[in-house]
Amino acid sequence: MKKLNLIILLFLSLSIFAQSVNSNVDEIINREMKERRIPGLQLAVVQSGKIVLSRCYGIANIQDNIPVRNTTIFPINSNTKIFTGVSVMQLVEQGKIKLNAPIKKYLNDLPLEWQNITVDQLLTHISGLPEILQLLDSLTGNIGPLKTEQAIWEKLKTLPLEFKTGEQFSYNQTNYYLLGKIIEKVSKQSFATNFEQKQFEIVGMKHTLFGDSRDLIPQFAPTYRYRNFFDGKKTDEKLVNSYTEFPDFTRTGAGVNSTAEDMANWIIALQNGQLFQKSSTLDLMWSPSKFNNGNPTNWTRGWGIAKFRKNHKAIGMSGGNRSALLIYPDDKLAIIVLTNLGGSAPEDFLEEIAGCYNADILEADPLTFLRKNLRKIGFDKAIDFTKNTKKKNPEFEPQEVELNNWAYRMMAYDQQTEALEIFKLNVYLFPKSWNAYDSYGEVLLKIGDKKKSIEMYKKSIELNPKNANGKEMLSKIEKEISK
Repeated sequence: MKKLNLIILLFLSLSIFAQSVNSNVDEIINREMKERRIPGLQLAVVQSGKIVLSRCYGIANIQDNIPVRNTTIFPINSNTKIFTGVSVMQLVEQGKIKLNAPIKKYLNDLPLEWQNITVDQLLTHISGLPEILQLLDSLTGNIGPLKTEQAIWEKLKTLPLEFKTGEQFSYNQTNYYLLGKIIEKVSKQSFATNFEQKQFEIVGMKHTLFGDSRDLIPQFAPTYRYRNFFDGKKTDEKLVNSYTEFPDFTRTGAGVNSTAEDMANWIIALQNGQLFQKSSTLDLMWSPSKFNNGNPTNWTRGWGIAKFRKNHKAIGMSGGNRSALLIYPDDKLAIIVLTNLGGSAPEDFLEEIAGCYNADILEADPLTFLRKNLRKIGFDKAIDFTKNTKKKNPEFEPQEVELNNWAYRMMAYDQQTEALEIFKLNVYLFPKSWNAYDSYGEVLLKIGDKKKSIEMYKKSIELNPKNANGKEMLSKIEKEISK
């Protein structure tokens, strides 16, 4: 009887704990949906190889007032690239692709300066290739003769490299277009079929498929966006349909649609050995490549969020500024959030959700820790709070790029005051960064402080005389003041 009572007590304790965690998650989601004005959202949480939470919030289709369900299908945009990364690594594992091999080994008809770019440099966006998107805009707008893949390819090959291969990072869709061609060449099947057979079918992803706004996808959540400019004039902001086309030949970069549960099951399969034969392949995929100078790249192979912290390492990806996921390999935890609002940036609050399952994760991520605390004490305390936190915890090291991106997202939500304080914090933490001063100058101009904006742009140009944007903005502001 005593043993039975202990079992009942343990069960009740676990149940109460789960209810508390779920309540905390709901509070975060409801808060963020309200602040970001997100119509509909799907959430899935994986813990120790199982889906421990799957929830739906809000409206999937506003026009017809259809609620989000667990079978509602969302575009995942650039999250597609993680499937491309897995496909490439599967072929690496089979000996059909070598990461350090030049792409001329797999593709013909390449410009001379492209030929020695490696597969790895495509995966991690350090190739320097020209951006195919600039030509796709012509395609979707029916401008000129660029209406076929072949015409786009011929034009693309005439464009110069953006920088010397391996010297810089530049997020670029051309890289994944070429990876699609390599996958097709070595697997002898279309990349769509490859993904379906080697990933979707193995996992049982019944609600995952390729497509865009042109396709009739059952249970599909349209994408919405807030706009305030119509027919050549500025108006009150309103929510509108967002129409997107992903030409079929580019869909290794963005073109998959899925559900949070399907993505969760894919993550489980990825980590339990269903998609790779060896655990070392997963480790390699989730490790950074290197620039020519030996420094690690920002990306791992197919994955754009890489937090290599001492504790609570996290790997993930975001897409369309409206869907995101984070995996914590050492904590056996993963968070997936899909929304139907372009610009909702759920990557901002994934770590806070993860903190509901492991409180230590909150302190491990400086950005989440800052965000959570500054909401309480005020963003004007950002510098003082950071100073005090660094004294208590020397490992508290906010990253320049993350702070910069966060501040720009706040600007997009018209949170100029909060963004100003984060840009100011970035300048304080990174006083030798020309980009930090450039961004700070931009927000100062946005709030109307032209005098201080000029000061920041001058400092940025002093640190980087090649800062063309800074020079252009400085000239523009000075002309306005002199009028």
